[in-house]
Amino acid sequence: MRWSTGWYGSRGHDRLPWGGSSVPGLEAAWTINWPAGQVRSAGSDTLAVAVVGECGADDQQLQQGLAAVRAQHWRALTRWPGSYLTVARSGDVLAVIGDLAGQHPVYWRTEVAGTWWSTSASALAALDGAPVDSTALAAHLALAQPDVLGQWSLFRSVSRVPNGHLLLITPEGARTVRYEPTEYEPVDLHDAGPMVRAALTEAVGTRCDGRPVSADLAGLDSTTLACLAAQRGPVAAVTFADARLRGDDLAYAVRTAATVPNLAHHTVLGSPDTVYYAGLEDPSALPLTDAPNAYIATTSIKRSVLETVAGHHTAGVHLTGTAGDAVLSAPSTYLADLLRERQHRRAWQHAQAHARLRHNSAWSLLRRARPAARTDLAGAWRQAATELRRPARPWVPQAQRPMAWTPLLATADWMSCDLRSQLASALDVAAELAVAPARLTSWTDRQDLARLGADTNGWREIALAEHGIEIAAPFLDNTVIRACLPVPADQRGAPTRYKPLLDEAFAQADVLPPFVLTRVTKGGFNALAYAGLRQHAPILRDLLGSSSRLAAAGLITETPVATMLHRAATGQPTAQGALHLAVAAEVWLRQLETAPARWEVTAHVGTA
Repeated sequence: MRWSTGWYGSRGHDRLPWGGSSVPGLEAAWTINWPAGQVRSAGSDTLAVAVVGECGADDQQLQQGLAAVRAQHWRALTRWPGSYLTVARSGDVLAVIGDLAGQHPVYWRTEVAGTWWSTSASALAALDGAPVDSTALAAHLALAQPDVLGQWSLFRSVSRVPNGHLLLITPEGARTVRYEPTEYEPVDLHDAGPMVRAALTEAVGTRCDGRPVSADLAGLDSTTLACLAAQRGPVAAVTFADARLRGDDLAYAVRTAATVPNLAHHTVLGSPDTVYYAGLEDPSALPLTDAPNAYIATTSIKRSVLETVAGHHTAGVHLTGTAGDAVLSAPSTYLADLLRERQHRRAWQHAQAHARLRHNSAWSLLRRARPAARTDLAGAWRQAATELRRPARPWVPQAQRPMAWTPLLATADWMSCDLRSQLASALDVAAELAVAPARLTSWTDRQDLARLGADTNGWREIALAEHGIEIAAPFLDNTVIRACLPVPADQRGAPTRYKPLLDEAFAQADVLPPFVLTRVTKGGFNALAYAGLRQHAPILRDLLGSSSRLAAAGLITETPVATMLHRAATGQPTAQGALHLAVAAEVWLRQLETAPARWEVTAHVGTA
C-alpha cells in the first residue's frame, strides 16, 4: 500500500516506517512505495515544499511556490493540476494538505513528545495497535458521508482532517484549518464551459508524460478523457461488454474509436466470473486498503479490464471517468434547495421534467424534497439521531424515502440497539459543531467526491499490486472540481439536457465527435450486481453470518441481513448499496487481522 508519513516533535521518535524513503528537503518525512518521480520538492530545512503524487507543477513552479509557503498562503499550493499531497514548512510551522476528493487523506495522532501525521489511518493505528472505532465504523455504514463525524477516523486515537481542511502543526500542537470555502460563488453554466475544458485538458495532459496510456471507453465521461488523451498520442481504449448488460456503451465505443485518431479499441468480454462479489473467499488475498472499499465487490470486473490493458502495455497510466457524474451533473435533491430559496416556479418546472424521465409524479418528487428544504444540516443530524433511537424501520427502497442532507441507509436498521444509540449520541454532538453550507447540494457534492476518492484508492491498490498500472481519475482533481462545482446544481443537473456542462465545455472544441456529445444514454451494472448476489450467496452468507466481525461488534444483526440476502438471491428488490457497504467493511476488518507490520523500532532520532 502506498502512503506517506512524518513526525513533528520537541524530541526524537523511536519508529520508522518499513520501506520508507526520506522526502528531500523535509526532515522526518517519508513516503512508502511511491516512485521517486512522484515525490518532488523545493527548498530545504525551514522553508520547503514537497508534493507526493501526480502533480503538474514543474520544478520552476515548485520553486516559485516557496513564496506562498513563506507567506503561509497554503491554498495556493493546491492549485496545480493533478492529484497530490502537499507538505510545506515555514519556520516552525508545518502544513500537511490533502486533496479535495480524499485520494490523499490526512490523519494525525499526538503523543507527549510530538505529532505523527500520515495519509494512512491504519498505519497510525499500528503504532500501538489502536483498535477500530465501532461508532465511527457505524457512521461509515449507516451514513456513507465521510465528514459527518468531523475529525473522527475509523480508529481510536487517530484523528482525520475533514474535507477542505489542512493539518497545521506548530510547537503549540496540531489543529485543522479550513482552506476551501464551504460553498463556491456561483458561475453560470455558459461561462464555466471554457474553464472546465481547460481544467480537464490540463488534468489529462499531466498524466500523458511519456508513459503508455490506456483509458476506459464507455460512458460520456470516460470517452471525454480518452479523446483528450488521444490528442497527445496513442491510447489503448477498453470497453467492458457483457451480454447481461442492457446498454449501448460498446456501440458508442466502437464508433468513437473508428472516428478519433490514436484510439486503439479493445473489447473486454464478460464471463460467468465477471460479476459482483466474485473472489471474496479469501479476503487476505486481496490488496489491503486503508478503509473499507467499494471496489472490493467489483474486483473481478476491474481485473478483467486491467488484464486486457496489461496485455498491451505495462507500467502505464489508465484513465477512468470516475466522479464525472458527481461534478458534471447533480441528483434531483437540488429541488430541496430551490424550495428553500422559494424558487417555486423553477422547482415545479424541474420536478415535472424529472418526473417525465422517471415515469413518476412531480408532486411525489416535491413531497420527497420538502423535509430537506425545511431544515439545515445540524437539524437533519438531530432528526437522524432521533430516528436511530426508535425501533428499526421496515425496509423500503432509498429512492422512496424523503430526500435528506444525510440519509440513513438500510445498514442503520441492521445494527444493534446499543450501536444505534452510540451513533445517535455522536450525531447529537456533531450537530452542535456543524459548520455547513446553506445548500444541501453543496454538502452532498463534497461528500460524494470524498467517498469516490477513497474508493478510487482501493482500485488503485489493485491495479498497482497486480499489474503495475497507475489509475488516474482526472474528474477528482482539485482544478476540475473547482471548475465544475461553482455551476449551480439546477444548471448542472437540469433534466432537459444530458450533462450540459460537458456540452458547454466541448461543443466547439473539436475533441469529441458530435454524436458523443448528443448521447443521452448511460450504461449500468445492475444485472451483474444481481447475478453476483445470486451466484455468490453462500460466500456472502458466510461473510455476514455467525463468524462476521461486524456482527461481533453489533454493527449488523443476523435476521435482517439474512432476510436481505435471501431477497437478493431470489431476484427481489434489494438494498444493494447497504449490502455493498457491509461486505466491503467485513472484508476490510478481516484484512486488518493479517495486515503486515508497518513500523520498525529504532533508537530515538530526529526532532522537528
